Amino acid sequence: PCSSARARILLRQRKAAVFRRFPFTIILKHTVSTVNNQPLRLKLDPGSKTTGLGIVNDSTGEVLFAAEIAHRGDQIRSALARRRSVRRSRRQRNTRYRVPRFLNRRRRKGWLPPSLESRLANTLTWVRRLGNLCPVSYTHLTLP
Repeated sequence: PCSSARARILLRQRKAAVFRRFPFTIILKHTVSTVNNQPLRLKLDPGSKTTGLGIVNDSTGEVLFAAEIAHRGDQIRSALARRRSVRRSRRQRNTRYRVPRFLNRRRRKGWLPPSLESRLANTLTWVRRLGNLCPVSYTHLTLP
């Protein structure tokens, strides 16, 4: 991690290149003899609508990166309700008889509702992305 001013100077002097635009990351074009890895901690604050992410330097307490993930729980719930209403509307239409399907499937072990599964997948995706970009040594999860 470096300051935005130092990153601008490195880019202007062509000593670094843009690696990724979000989160904005640069990569050095030359090899560094001594690597000064700082202890970084990834902090997570899960919520039902949004989850907060932050990368904090453990030695200085400085926040290097902060973001919020907006979850799609309500959209997923409404999409499932729409599918259910289409299924049930067959009863009013003059269509062939279909046996109602319910209570004929077992839930597998460790099953999560689709909205919760999406929330978990979004969070894990961002944890992996940030872990690939910087050397995270600890992960801290805030529980309510």
